[in-house]
Amino acid sequence: MLDKTFDPTAAEPRIYARWEESGLFAPKTDGAAEAYSIVIPPPNVTGSLHIGHALNNTLQDILARYHRMKGKAVLWLPGTDHAGIATQMVVERQLAAAGNVGRRDMGRDAFVAKVWEWKAESGGTIVRQLRRLGASCDWSRERFTLDEGLNAAVRKVFVQLHRDGLIYRDKRLVNWDPHFQTAISDLEVEQREMDGHYWHFAYPLADGVTYEHPVAYDGDGQPTGYETRDYIVVATTRPETMLGDTGVAVHPDDARYAGLVGKFVTLPIVGRRIPIVADDYADPAKGSGAVKITPAHDFNDFQVGKRAGLAALNVMDAFGRITAADAPDVPAEYEGMDRFAARKAIVARAEAEGWLKEIEKTRHVIPHGDRSGVVIEPWLTDQWYVDAHTMAQPAIRAVEQGDTVFEPKSYEKIYFEWLRNIEPWCISRQLWWGHRIPAWYGPDGTIFVEENEDDARAAARHHYGAETPLNQDEDVLDTWFSSALWPFSTMGWPDDTEDLRRFYPTSDLVTAADIIFFWVARMMMMGLHFMDEVPFRRVIINGLVRDEKGQKMSKSKGNVIDPLGIIDELGADPLRFTMAILSGTRDIKLSRQRIEGYRNFGTKLWNAARFAQMNEARRVEGFDPANVEQTINRWIRGELTKAERGVSEAIEGGRFDDAASALYRFVWNVFCDWYLELAKPVFMGSDEVARTETRAMTAWTLDQTLKLMHPVMPFITEELWDKLAGEGAPRAEAALIGAAWPDLPDAFIDSGAGAEIGWLVDLVTEIRQLRAEMNVPPSAKPPLAFVAPDVVTAERVARHRDLILTLGRAGVLTTVDAAPNGAVTFVSGGATAALSLAGIIDVTAERTRLTKEIAAFDSDIGHVNKKLGNPNFVDRAAPEVVDEQRQKLAEAEAGKAKLQAALARLDAVG
Repeated sequence: MLDKTFDPTAAEPRIYARWEESGLFAPKTDGAAEAYSIVIPPPNVTGSLHIGHALNNTLQDILARYHRMKGKAVLWLPGTDHAGIATQMVVERQLAAAGNVGRRDMGRDAFVAKVWEWKAESGGTIVRQLRRLGASCDWSRERFTLDEGLNAAVRKVFVQLHRDGLIYRDKRLVNWDPHFQTAISDLEVEQREMDGHYWHFAYPLADGVTYEHPVAYDGDGQPTGYETRDYIVVATTRPETMLGDTGVAVHPDDARYAGLVGKFVTLPIVGRRIPIVADDYADPAKGSGAVKITPAHDFNDFQVGKRAGLAALNVMDAFGRITAADAPDVPAEYEGMDRFAARKAIVARAEAEGWLKEIEKTRHVIPHGDRSGVVIEPWLTDQWYVDAHTMAQPAIRAVEQGDTVFEPKSYEKIYFEWLRNIEPWCISRQLWWGHRIPAWYGPDGTIFVEENEDDARAAARHHYGAETPLNQDEDVLDTWFSSALWPFSTMGWPDDTEDLRRFYPTSDLVTAADIIFFWVARMMMMGLHFMDEVPFRRVIINGLVRDEKGQKMSKSKGNVIDPLGIIDELGADPLRFTMAILSGTRDIKLSRQRIEGYRNFGTKLWNAARFAQMNEARRVEGFDPANVEQTINRWIRGELTKAERGVSEAIEGGRFDDAASALYRFVWNVFCDWYLELAKPVFMGSDEVARTETRAMTAWTLDQTLKLMHPVMPFITEELWDKLAGEGAPRAEAALIGAAWPDLPDAFIDSGAGAEIGWLVDLVTEIRQLRAEMNVPPSAKPPLAFVAPDVVTAERVARHRDLILTLGRAGVLTTVDAAPNGAVTFVSGGATAALSLAGIIDVTAERTRLTKEIAAFDSDIGHVNKKLGNPNFVDRAAPEVVDEQRQKLAEAEAGKAKLQAALARLDAVG
């Protein structure tokens, strides 16, 4: 006999170990089986399972399990990312905490060896956690972005792209992290809104130039007063960068400065003569309308500088300290000064010398390194780049012509927007942990790009005519570079492997919207370039998990839901089901209460299995559901078939929420609430033929239900499959994970049985709702009468008399020509019925109760309407708060209407 409850703590590790040992995570070797493949978005090797991982991997696992049960050869290929900057930071912190020397004192080789040691000891954490979630990956094929096979792929790709002219070295602006002394990607930049200042500086005009600056305006905005100025005012939030200014920009249509374009200013402190240029970047309505231009330290200024031919002078070093290396006119007193110390010194000097005109408080967004937490510095430096614009064109065409599709389709717009406006991709990082760039430098700076050092030396001998010492580039590649090769490098490329031939291109990619540009688009570029095929046929974008109020989860807010804590307490299945059923929106509002609610769903399924077991529902050898005769059995067969269609179509379409909803409706509302209720009298009745058939049908339906549920809730379904294995005839499949998906013909849908049981369900539902509305005591069994029923209804009433009396809790069931006095009438299935309540309920008390509850709803409706009628509330409140109020209003109005109908019915009682 089944235990009273399912114990996930004991069962899940045991079940998962059995799955792994079975070898069923690996794809079928049967060459005739259709291939289905999906590569896991590789989590950082430093990571722990967070709620986003739980969502993403649950959806992937649903796909893998479903297609596996459909008989396909499924490859869900797992692996982890070496996470260059994150991993290097973890190990550096460990070294510091242990009192060891820093990485620079250790040297590169010793430090990298230390990181490999850390990876061997601690790098498998998230992989173990994915197992706890139930991820059915083929762990025998697990890859790591720094393993030898992927190293070879990365080197080959770099060399080939360099030979194709698509990788090159250039001096451009990058996001520079002064703490780690490396360039970082936009994804590693965290934008923080902070208090700051605009410092307004007066830059003196050179060569004795003056101009008339408007200082007074009429009502139409036309200048009416002027003053003569020998300076132009610029405003900046970063005074330290002025040491690198090489121009001042004004808008070409700004009449105030029209006469100054082409003139010069003398840069304070430095004395540098810099031009005033016209450029659309300057906004006449912002500040003074004049903008200082520092091409080497601001991304917008860099573009203005290119257009105007301005020099780009680096005035900071890799640590964010002032340097005169590019700008000898920077005074020596600033050399080596931290950028923020230089800011204070420059502002103090401006105030002392009188060219600080104003300090304006502001609140602005400042970029920070997401790992280091320091302010990012736009910095001009030599880096390696990919010609992303050229590589983007085939990736754009592939989606335009439908070779790869996005679900939801709306995300294609984000993909196109980024690719059509793409900038060169900076792929070099000043780190030690990662794929070292396969480029070697000769004594004269000649670069030799080869897959290994021997080939580089051979190329150098050919170039120089003799053996020549070479130095390998110190930088490593951006982590996203190796990740961009993930779909084909993990399958053995550049070798021509069986996995590549069978599983590339992959079928689906499930990922988040925020890495469409950083990962999805780049995989498309690389896949098309090296494989001449898209890397995946479909991209399914999952939403962002937020808290129940729609706010982003963060440790500082204390609203983070830890998936491992949930699994410890409630098990993996409730978390997985919650992830699936909420996955249909961009912003998923998650609460612990929702997860607990779906644990109850699992309990409902478990109890249904116990009920079936207690009523001797066992599999019968040779049982064929096509031959059942009982109406309820023909009905549940059709409902199961419709549920299977709904679940299959939803999973195939990537609509996991629809799949979970279809499962919930069938299991809870149809199978448990109605079929088993309808089967109870049969189990307890004297009709042996009906009882035997219904027991067999219950066992068969339960088995099919477990199959349908398995992709979403694999642990509890596998446990039930195993525990019920001895209930009757043996099954073909020992493990549910290896079972075939239900194959149910359309003929299983019996419209007659559906209409009959549908009529019965609607009738009982109507009676129960009426009893609840009228506050009928649970023990009361009021008489029920059908008023002048037609022949079909009369026959149905006769066939289901006992069920109607039992499930509707009615005392007697009759047919009458007119509704009795003191009865409440209602219509169900086209027939009029009357429930006699006179003497059963206190009409006066009920009228008072209903009137009071209606008044409460009126109060709620008025309160919410007042809020929603206030423009300040609607405009200023968070959208989710406004939506919540609108939902409250709809619920209150529906509740009021329901009670008003009940109040009207009381008039019939007396």
